Amino acid sequence: MTHQGPGSEQPGDIPGGADRWRLVGLAGLLSFVAMLDMNIVNVALPDIADGLRVSSATAQWAVLGYQLPVVALLLPAGRWLDGVSLRPAVLTATAGFGLCSALAALAPWAVWLIAARLAQGAFAAALFVLMPVLAIRSVRPEARGRAMSVPATLGPLGAVTGPAVGGLLLDHFGWHSVFLVKLPFCALALVVAWRALPRDGRLRPPGRRESADALLVAGGVAVLLLALTLAADTPAWLLLALAAVPPVWWWLRGPGGRPVAGVLRASALLRPHGAVLALATGFAALHYVVALHLQRDEGVSATATGLTVLAFPLAMGLAGPLGGRLADRYGARPVAVTGAVLTASGLLLCIPLGDGWSPVDVAWRLALAGLGMGLNGGPAQTLVMGAAPPDRTATVGSTVQLARCLGFALGPALATTAWSLAGTRSGLYLAAVAACLAVPLLAAPGRRPATVPEKSADPVSP
Repeated sequence: MTHQGPGSEQPGDIPGGADRWRLVGLAGLLSFVAMLDMNIVNVALPDIADGLRVSSATAQWAVLGYQLPVVALLLPAGRWLDGVSLRPAVLTATAGFGLCSALAALAPWAVWLIAARLAQGAFAAALFVLMPVLAIRSVRPEARGRAMSVPATLGPLGAVTGPAVGGLLLDHFGWHSVFLVKLPFCALALVVAWRALPRDGRLRPPGRRESADALLVAGGVAVLLLALTLAADTPAWLLLALAAVPPVWWWLRGPGGRPVAGVLRASALLRPHGAVLALATGFAALHYVVALHLQRDEGVSATATGLTVLAFPLAMGLAGPLGGRLADRYGARPVAVTGAVLTASGLLLCIPLGDGWSPVDVAWRLALAGLGMGLNGGPAQTLVMGAAPPDRTATVGSTVQLARCLGFALGPALATTAWSLAGTRSGLYLAAVAACLAVPLLAAPGRRPATVPEKSADPVSP
């Protein structure tokens, strides 16, 4: 990373006096493949159940087994990765992710598959934390908008293209292929990381305190995600989320959680995190409601529905690089707010749709929302990561990724509950209100306290 002056380089920054766009591309590649895995397996569940001769409920753990550790371990992984060297962390997480994907493809029994997916989710949690850290440390401050737009755009693209890619693979190669398809991406990422990342020490294993924190947070967040997943079929399961409060509260009051809460308050990051959560919730809710309504209520074919929903990621992919360039030129906050306004506008325009939805009417509204998400993604992450204390970038990376993942889980669950209580339009209202909340959260910079709490974890290795 280019030096900005004596003592300005962050621990773990990439030395060499020039932007390292290969590493930014690596962050984008890892973001795409990790988010691809969040959705690509869904379409293969019936075939997995038939192939392994298990029930549909058991096969569902091929998805839950990945999602639960991803969300549950993000915060502990962030605290731990603030104290380790970047190169071994990236190599270990990428290699472990690829190995577990291969083991899942080779699974002869359901227990094997679920174990492989649980381990893969743990490695993916580390990858999710490392992506924004890798991107922001690889470039000069004046190029951060462009750099952060790469993983911020490619990650959601992986999530929304997962079902389409999975269906194509399933039709031609069987359920094993939805796990094997990620291996070439992992191999390429390993080659780039091995060649481009400087040797900066060994990987320190988690200590007792970090392991205990991981158990507390994992327990609480796992219960919350499980409640959201079960609520998709029975909204009453949302009450289970109350059981997540005690372990998370205990962690927040302890030596592991206090520094995380402190850095968010001291760096004025609570509002941007709320905006990330709100936009992710609105996007996920709208995506769920539109796809389900077009097929179930309007009789639109699966192919036409897929093409209609594709308007969102296509627009987002086109706007993502533009958002990064605009953020570098005019500042991250105004561009992030503009993107949030466009996203909220696209979602609000879906509400006046009558009973007869046509794919064209829905597509242009989704395209408008996608343009907004593309403009918002990179600048919003730049706003968050740029305000992170130099020795807490992994911690802040984990919190912003947790906000996004929880939004993706909350959206469909809340939309399902609203739909069952008040019909389709209530799901659209929910999505629009969530997106609208992001605008004031991003627009207000908030007050920045004078000091940041001192770090209690081990320092970053040189």
